[in-house]
Amino acid sequence: QVQLVQSGGGLVQAGGSLTLSCAASGRGISGHPMGWFRQAPGKERDFVAGITWRGDNTNYADSVKGRFTISRDSNTVYLQMNSLEPEDTATYYCALLMYGSSWSNIRGYEHWGQGTQVTVSS
Repeated sequence: QVQLVQSGGGLVQAGGSLTLSCAASGRGISGHPMGWFRQAPGKERDFVAGITWRGDNTNYADSVKGRFTISRDSNTVYLQMNSLEPEDTATYYCALLMYGSSWSNIRGYEHWGQGTQVTVSS
């Protein structure tokens, strides 16, 4: 059984930093990229960043390029978020990319983390 457990998040002032982590376990996780998504109230869940299983390739949404960094250490994936803006306020989710190769296509992802709230105050 695949399980993704998230940690991190919280409340920070604009310009501050936070780090999210996502620990994956279980059969079937090997070889699959992992992505981070976020969902603000009343909005769709959008792609934020992704990383391959080996960590040799990453991808970012334009809105976070230069501010967020995705990395991984074995089965744990991190999202370092710097220069946070109020617009980054959302619930953040990690998930495994199981089908296809499109980073931003949410339908390719399964096994979601429980979600973690990030709130950026102005």
